Amino acid sequence: MKEVTVIGAGLAGSEAAFQLAKRNIRVHLIEMRPTKYPAAFHTDQFAELVCSNSLRSNSMNNAVGILKEELRHLDSLIMKAADQNAVPAGSALAVDRHAFSKMITDTLSDHPMIRISHQEVTEIPKGPCIIAAGPLVSDALAADIRSFLESEALHFYDAAAPIIEKDSIDFTKAYFKSRYDKGEASYINCAMDQEQFDRFYEALVSAECAKMHDFEQTYFEGCMPIEEMARRGKKTLLFGPLKPVGLAKDETHHPVAVVQLRQDNVAASLYNIVGFQTHLTWPEQRRVFRMIPGLEHANITRYGVMHRNSFICSPVALLETYQTKKREDLFFAGQITGVEGYVESCASGMIAGINMALYMQGKEPICFGNTCIMGSQAYYITHCDPKHFQPMNANFGIVRLEEKCKKYQRKEKIAQQAIARIDEIEALL
Repeated sequence: MKEVTVIGAGLAGSEAAFQLAKRNIRVHLIEMRPTKYPAAFHTDQFAELVCSNSLRSNSMNNAVGILKEELRHLDSLIMKAADQNAVPAGSALAVDRHAFSKMITDTLSDHPMIRISHQEVTEIPKGPCIIAAGPLVSDALAADIRSFLESEALHFYDAAAPIIEKDSIDFTKAYFKSRYDKGEASYINCAMDQEQFDRFYEALVSAECAKMHDFEQTYFEGCMPIEEMARRGKKTLLFGPLKPVGLAKDETHHPVAVVQLRQDNVAASLYNIVGFQTHLTWPEQRRVFRMIPGLEHANITRYGVMHRNSFICSPVALLETYQTKKREDLFFAGQITGVEGYVESCASGMIAGINMALYMQGKEPICFGNTCIMGSQAYYITHCDPKHFQPMNANFGIVRLEEKCKKYQRKEKIAQQAIARIDEIEALL
């Protein structure tokens, strides 16, 4: 029986492998960790969450919330693991990252249709293959991909936020609260008055950053380092990650800025600083972030890091099915295609896995179309202007709404339309 090679056991590769295996397609899943660790990775587990532990909103009034529901309808392994290993995060879906990865690793490792190898792939394999090597693809494989596509891979920088031990936070200053007291008070808040904010701001914009080596400093707007945001001006912070509205400790306090920390594991012993992706040097992270009230003696268990993210020019290279235009048995999936975000990567892996299974069965791959969220991101990355192609999160702006409606009805109508389209696809499968 022929098997499909899946390169990379991140979110996209893990989902693709699962979708293939559940359809009785043999899979050879290749992950280079622990043989070789790319920058920013810390474990040898599959689907490791490198940056935040949040999969963002769970609301059906939000595009990524609808995307999660689409994935659930199509039996996503990633969503099953996320739901079963969720930690309190208000209206968002956040997970214990270690338990989440372990469940996915165990599920794939125990599956009779999947064999796993731990090695670095240096060139595109012959035969049916899904490349989900991720944005931190190894240099050798990246070079072979560039040669195959006959074009330079694009790249940008991504950043991860620090993680703090809860026991090292001073709760005479920090406090639990949700914005406007909506839902469970699951975030730790560190409030600043004007003087404290001014001192913190000046320290942040003047702090030393780690050297960026030989790559151009091109940042994705959705994952901007906190120091880069600060250099755009104080209001960028105050209308962004330090927004104080609805987070006053009580009626007598009126903070100028509030830093929030979100639970990072089920034991609630670790919290990450929300929106504080950074590439400050580690000594500067200790110095500057300990200026935040309540974090003066914070024990940083994982420092923020900056790493290269690479992606291909999908409008030139890919079909909407995630197949390459040059080779019908070669698919790409994940952030390397230009989808941006954990859930979006999972969705691309699902579509690539489903369509590879159809290809292996001698059937026509399915274009999900831009009337559902996961289909709209596939449509976007393959139809936008190649000259201006940038990674994109799931959003309502790339969805085509077939039914005319009032503006206030748009989100609800998109949600209904999206789930209806996924049900159509499920019936086809």
